[in-house]
Amino acid sequence: MVGDAGTPDPGDVNVFAVELKRWRDVRGLSRAALAKRMGYNRSYVSKVESGAERPSKEFAAHAETALRAGGALRKSFREYDGARAGRPRRPVVPPDPAEHGGSLVVDHDDATLRYDGHTYRLTQRRRLVNGGAEPVTRYLIRISVDRYPRDPERSNQLYSESPLTWDELGLRAWHGNGRAEPMEWTAHHDRAAFKEVWLQFSGEHERFPLYPGEATWIEYEYTVRDEHWGNWFQRAVRLPTRRLSVCLDFPAELAPVVWGLETSMTAEDVPFRTAIARADQGDRQVFSWSCADPPVHARYRLEWGFRGRADDGPAPAPSEVMRSLGIAQDGDPILRRTARPFDLPAEAADARRVVAALEAAAERVAQAHTFGKGMGIAAPQIGVDRAAAIIQPPDGEPITLFNPSVIETDGESDEQYEGCLSFFDVRGRVPRAQEIHVEHTTLDGRKKITVYRRGVARLVAHEVDHLHGVLYTDRMRSGTEPIPVEQYRGTGSAWQY
Repeated sequence: MVGDAGTPDPGDVNVFAVELKRWRDVRGLSRAALAKRMGYNRSYVSKVESGAERPSKEFAAHAETALRAGGALRKSFREYDGARAGRPRRPVVPPDPAEHGGSLVVDHDDATLRYDGHTYRLTQRRRLVNGGAEPVTRYLIRISVDRYPRDPERSNQLYSESPLTWDELGLRAWHGNGRAEPMEWTAHHDRAAFKEVWLQFSGEHERFPLYPGEATWIEYEYTVRDEHWGNWFQRAVRLPTRRLSVCLDFPAELAPVVWGLETSMTAEDVPFRTAIARADQGDRQVFSWSCADPPVHARYRLEWGFRGRADDGPAPAPSEVMRSLGIAQDGDPILRRTARPFDLPAEAADARRVVAALEAAAERVAQAHTFGKGMGIAAPQIGVDRAAAIIQPPDGEPITLFNPSVIETDGESDEQYEGCLSFFDVRGRVPRAQEIHVEHTTLDGRKKITVYRRGVARLVAHEVDHLHGVLYTDRMRSGTEPIPVEQYRGTGSAWQY
């Protein structure tokens, strides 16, 4: 609806304007500072936020980048634009502490992790709402690091010999907008790789409890050397939370790749339900992600690898590169289990999320290696125990398979070298049929049989094997062994027929 002279109807504003103000508060920016960062006039930014001016799609995109909102501002603009076109929109509901039984509510939880090539600096901001009957005088935070999360023995040795110290952390905390009031803190637990801290709602000369019905921002930051910090960051939801967001800020020269998994006390790891946004900002690459209303006890884990890391030592083994890109390696039990099939169409949404994670993994891997024969990834290879795989032939359209099984083979077989992302240091000669008939399920629940031939048949058969706990080494002729990748001469070229 449009009022006189192009003035927006008051009911049209709201999703985007409210979200814009939220994210400006998250970043601790004034309207003038936001306008400068976006390259817009301060008056225009103020009018958009107050609802006196309609935002454009370009404005929303600039705001998304400037505020690193993880897609939230783009989404709210689509809802705002859809409401103008008569499509239904979600209502803007302010946080109501009473609905959480009088508990402390986190209206927004935002973390920014910045890496300079040697040290990680975490800046954590939270807007707390006291819905209880008593003043809140302190708030518990946790600091946990693990340099080698997949090798507990190695991690234990590291922190035993070189514990994380308070001097290294340099923890500081503030209360209120703009870091207005320093907060005192006291240690609750002090272990080699784990700290718990009470942030006190008090400073050097005063106390400022959070009284019932009040809300405030708290902010704290600390640093950790990269010899203590692994390539992962996890957010655990311990209190009712309205919005969760994370921003990872890396040097562009390291060529970072980032992926994320969500888990809970009752569910297996699944890919993030919303995409991680990436923005190139000068000599930095910034990855941002956010979600609304995360369930209590959920955990959101971001992991990353650096393709451009230049170390003084020898180049990492191909298998270590793949491990850094999130590919499960030989010895992981998930590679030997039959993947859990999808109940389609009931689990179509879950199937789409798994495919999105597979596609993101394929993109990371393709940036690290050239695949002249095509490539494929099965869900167990990214730690997801579901029967889905994608195949990208060297020519032709990508293939997506759910619950696939080879039900028939035809024609001659041949023997050619294959590689596997889960043990990429070697290549092995594998005999396979040149034609296979694969039964699989479509997203709408229909059973389908598709015939694949030659190189595509080999790619598909390899991934179908993964979903049944079979590796290509199981298919090799008795008495033959894989060869080191250094001896293999077929990298980047197609199979020959």
